[in-house]
Order: sequence, then C-alpha cells, then structure tokens
Amino acid sequence: MTVRRAGPAIAAFALALGSAAARADAPAPGRYAAQFCVAVGDAQADCGPAQVEVRSGRKLAVRIADLAYHLELASSQVDVVLMHGTMQIDGFFASYEWDGTTLRFLDLDKRTAYGVQIEPR
Repeated sequence: MTVRRAGPAIAAFALALGSAAARADAPAPGRYAAQFCVAVGDAQADCGPAQVEVRSGRKLAVRIADLAYHLELASSQVDVVLMHGTMQIDGFFASYEWDGTTLRFLDLDKRTAYGVQIEPR
C-alpha cells in the first residue's frame, strides 16, 4: 500500500482550514464576478474568471464556461457538486473557510485546493 502525502501547499492550506472556524460570511444574494483558482498538489494555482451566484448565505453556484460548481455550506463542511450541463461529473465534501470575500475549500483525496474570490459589485 502506498501512502500519499499532501504537498507543502496543500498541507499549509489544510492547517489553515483546521485552525479557522468555518463561518457563513457569504456576500448578499445576487450575481458577482469572481476569480476561481485551483491548485493541484505542489503546483501553483491556476486562476481565471468565473461568475458566482449567491443564492443564500449557505448556497452558491460558481460558473466557469459550461461547468458549474454547486456549493452548499454547512457548519464545518461544504458539499461540492460539479456539473457539466445536466450531468454530475464530480462531488465531494470539504472543509472550508471564508477569508473576507474569498471562499477556500480543499479536496484532500485529490490533493486539490480551490479558492473563489468574489469581487465587489
């Protein structure tokens, strides 16, 4: 059996999530421009434009072209469902934190860190 270790960037992100309480600090409901960043393993994050629809303080949709991340925030985890049109292509639960207007969450199984920086209107 091979033991996979998280890279330094993922480990630091996980530590930060573990030390911060998950809070529901989502912006007011509405549509926002955003930057969506993904970092896999030790690689630098790749970022690009996204559209965010805040449906409530607990439900958000992040759209990148024809992909949509549906996020439902609970007290300590986010339920992430990745959709391509009407087809679900991934789903996982992750720890999350709000840092100002940036939502960060981590998929430990895939060693992937996500960040959604919501821009003011």
